[in-house]
Amino acid sequence: MPSQSMPRFAAMLQSGMVERGHDVEVWTSEKFFLKIPVPAPLRKWVGYLDQYLVFPLQIRNRLGKSSRDTLFVFADQALGPWVPVVSGRPHVIHCHDFLAQRSALGEIPENPTGRTGKWYQAYIRQGFRQGRNFISVSEKTRSDLNRFVNGGVERSEMVYNGLNQEFGLVDPSYARTELRKLTSIDLDGGYLLHVGGNQWYKNRIGVIEIYNAWRAGTNPGLPLLMIGPKASGDLQAMRDASPFRDDIHLLAGLDDVAVRLAYAGSAAFIFPSLAEGFGWPIAEAMASGCPVLTTDEAPMTEVAGEAAFLIPRRPQDESQTATWAARSADVLQKLVSLSDDERKNVVTRGIANAKRFDSAAALDQIARIYSSVLAGR
Repeated sequence: MPSQSMPRFAAMLQSGMVERGHDVEVWTSEKFFLKIPVPAPLRKWVGYLDQYLVFPLQIRNRLGKSSRDTLFVFADQALGPWVPVVSGRPHVIHCHDFLAQRSALGEIPENPTGRTGKWYQAYIRQGFRQGRNFISVSEKTRSDLNRFVNGGVERSEMVYNGLNQEFGLVDPSYARTELRKLTSIDLDGGYLLHVGGNQWYKNRIGVIEIYNAWRAGTNPGLPLLMIGPKASGDLQAMRDASPFRDDIHLLAGLDDVAVRLAYAGSAAFIFPSLAEGFGWPIAEAMASGCPVLTTDEAPMTEVAGEAAFLIPRRPQDESQTATWAARSADVLQKLVSLSDDERKNVVTRGIANAKRFDSAAALDQIARIYSSVLAGR
């Protein structure tokens, strides 16, 4: 199941600019060679012909028909291969994370990259380096960008993501009752929650390690809900090997309404990511009144502000993970043991912090940058 973050971000940009009175046209690679019947193993490679051979030709053809006051927006820096085609026209490149770039350069040992992957990331990097105007989603991402482009940038701005759904307070008892109807899981006594994909940096294995350590400390038997795509083989095996496997629920296919209910009814949200570009779920959980446990590194700390419980990053050395999980479980126990007044204070801080991530304000800021780039063309 592919990530929905980028399509949602692109859709938010499109609708937001239309609402602000701009004409918006979305250009995507069209099927040409893919219309030709080929064996399944070859379809990916045929698709590359459409993307890297046909699409640039289509862009050049359209450029001649575009007015000079057109701004070309790349919704993701991974679209770098197409930046050179419009580098001489007003343009803005949105940057989300540079995890693939850093991995290809050997900066992230947890995610080794093969030879072809390194070539591909170099190809992307060569493309976006020809850009001149960038908007990053966090200071961490902007810092990585400035390091990768190494000068030549006319504009490098930072605009935090705005929440692209309506997250808010819902009575926890109501949320748990409704979620129980959808999942057939007894949630009346509360539960712990994780929301995320199977990408290596989401550290879903680490979530179960923390849960195992927490339960082993004779802590309350709250179930753990892990919402995301169908579990990877490693995650499923980790769950199946847990002595508390009957209380670990890997839930796939839930819609946005169910996810909002899950946030609202949770006793604590566990998000021990190894890395992120932004970290949407932190803000989503806080906006829903759910206390957050997350990693003590940027950009998670940028998004969490002063409102989260922090734990160290999971160590790469497997001999140290048990100690890490135990210490993280201690912090989790402090969170779930808060008095009613203490929890209320944490929730209040989280809601206030989440208000920083307002989609309308973010789109207004992006629109001003777009206009400034056009004015300076």
